[in-house]
Amino acid sequence: MILRSKIKWVALGGLILSILSLVVHLILAKYSTQNLVSYSTFTIISDDIGVSVGGTQVFGYKKLWENLKFLQSLQPYSNPRTSFPEPAVQSNGFIYAKIYGGFEKIRNSIADLVAVSRLLNATLVIPEIQESLRSKGISSKYTCFSYIYNEEQFIAALKSDVIIVKTLPSKLKEARKQKQFPIFKPTRSASPSYYTSEVLPALEKAKVVGLVIADGGCLQDALPRSLLEYQRLRCRVAYHALRFREEILALGHEIVKRLRASGQPYIAYNPGLVRDALAYHGCGELFQDVHTELIQYRREQMIKQRIVREELAVDSHARKLNGSCPLMPEEVGLLLRAMGYPPLTRIYVAGSEIFGGQRVLIPLRAMYTNLVDRTSLCNKQELLNLFGPEKPLAEDSVEPLPSKSPKLFKEEWDKAGPRPRPLPPPPGKPIYRHEKKGWYGWVAEKNVEPDPSPAELRSQAHRLLWAALDYIVSCEADVFFPGFHNDGSGSPDFSSLVFGHRLYEMASLRTYRPNRKYLAELFNSSSDNMYHPKRSWILSVREHLNKSVGEEGLLREFRLSKPTFFLSYPIPECSCRTSNTDELVSSIYEGVDECPKWMEKGLKISSPDSSTVNESLEDDAELDKQFEPEEDNSTQTRPSIEQDEEMDPSD
Repeated sequence: MILRSKIKWVALGGLILSILSLVVHLILAKYSTQNLVSYSTFTIISDDIGVSVGGTQVFGYKKLWENLKFLQSLQPYSNPRTSFPEPAVQSNGFIYAKIYGGFEKIRNSIADLVAVSRLLNATLVIPEIQESLRSKGISSKYTCFSYIYNEEQFIAALKSDVIIVKTLPSKLKEARKQKQFPIFKPTRSASPSYYTSEVLPALEKAKVVGLVIADGGCLQDALPRSLLEYQRLRCRVAYHALRFREEILALGHEIVKRLRASGQPYIAYNPGLVRDALAYHGCGELFQDVHTELIQYRREQMIKQRIVREELAVDSHARKLNGSCPLMPEEVGLLLRAMGYPPLTRIYVAGSEIFGGQRVLIPLRAMYTNLVDRTSLCNKQELLNLFGPEKPLAEDSVEPLPSKSPKLFKEEWDKAGPRPRPLPPPPGKPIYRHEKKGWYGWVAEKNVEPDPSPAELRSQAHRLLWAALDYIVSCEADVFFPGFHNDGSGSPDFSSLVFGHRLYEMASLRTYRPNRKYLAELFNSSSDNMYHPKRSWILSVREHLNKSVGEEGLLREFRLSKPTFFLSYPIPECSCRTSNTDELVSSIYEGVDECPKWMEKGLKISSPDSSTVNESLEDDAELDKQFEPEEDNSTQTRPSIEQDEEMDPSD
């Protein structure tokens, strides 16, 4: 009896201790997760990335990160080289413009707009960015142009090129509201003669003209040699005048600082999975279920607008083999792994839109655990501060299902057919709020995409800020890898802008420019063992990507992209070369002027010495050891790069 009593007391004591332990754990969990968002900024990246293993640093080999020696002589120099006088005080009139489109189109359109204003000797009114103006309830502190760019810097940087004012004079404002001035809608391929023969007479007569720019530009990219200074003017606009406002710059540089917190390099990767680009090139079948329908709907709109002059239904897999579609994140992970970038490499995912969501990044995240973006490197408050004070939006009301009164049910029952009567239909399925938000509510029910809601319009404006942050981080990255760039087809895209900016500011930075058609053939030849490829496949990938970083990739960009998008390759117009180097044999330097003497002071151009060569050879040996593929005794056919150089992405 005494033994039973003792057992009861022991059991009761154990129960009390268990309850106390549970309470303590709940309290700890509550207070440890209260500020989880704030502290996730500093814990998302593994801290052991810089340790040494066998004498080799985990973050990779020097050859994978070092700058390109043969491009160190290129320096940014977009100043006028010939007579380019300041604008006349008496201009021909005012030009105001409405700019439609996302971040890439806005940036290219403004550069073209300044060049057109100079060509017509017109006073430019600060352009209106419709992506921010259409949004309802955004901060009154940042509106229109100042939502992403610094107005004062824009005006001051171009004062020697174009007269810029913030608004029209009050009298002209009233006339504009009454639509008394002519409005033109130029295309991206509009020639200088179009402006001198059609726009200039209207400007001289009415003193004010309006431009509506929706194609990502309003002046052809390839200009005659007589207008060479206008190309340099475009560079001055894109790389000097268009400076982001201080809040964006500060947060962008803070993200870069956090990525390099322990002295490690990082890769900026832009997936390029944008709905418009996927629809334009016919890549809908690369996705599953409802995403394909969304892409095809957008493609149908483009066909109606005559942006796309093809059939609606195309073979997306054939387009991918042709190099027209983006590399999927899984493929990018395999390419980086083949190059030798270790699993702890820091990769920043850039791009304000990733069509398909986070699920398409899962394979890449499995290969590279330090895959981060702005949301994981900044806390919520830091991102909210970019918006400024915004008015709360009224929540979208979800219409309830129509209800039937008991009287109506009785009437329907009486009107039913002869007995035995079937059971009445079950009640309608309830519609929840998340099923009506965004495209989920319409894509399976109707064929017409509804107009964007106020919340969606505000989200579009926010994307401009996200793209600006990603642009800063991508331009300063040690390595930039694009999942997609236009290759001279379609509208301006994010990766092509980054290409040009990095080439202008610091040409020697490692920037991959892969030929997607060649890589698609490589992946197709190794589709059965992609995660355990043969040695010949790995060597083919390394050879191609190393060439894409160097002269071969640059020349391909020059042939394909520059004629239709100047800012993707602003050489030789906006660069100069230093004279303190002996290695100017590269064809990249053809037509590049020598830098003025005042620029060369303080510039130190190093040439590769024997120790650097030895380190590169050691890196090659170490890279070869990290893969141990099966012996490949068969001869693997490697696709020819040369035959792909002049591919047409729209084929």
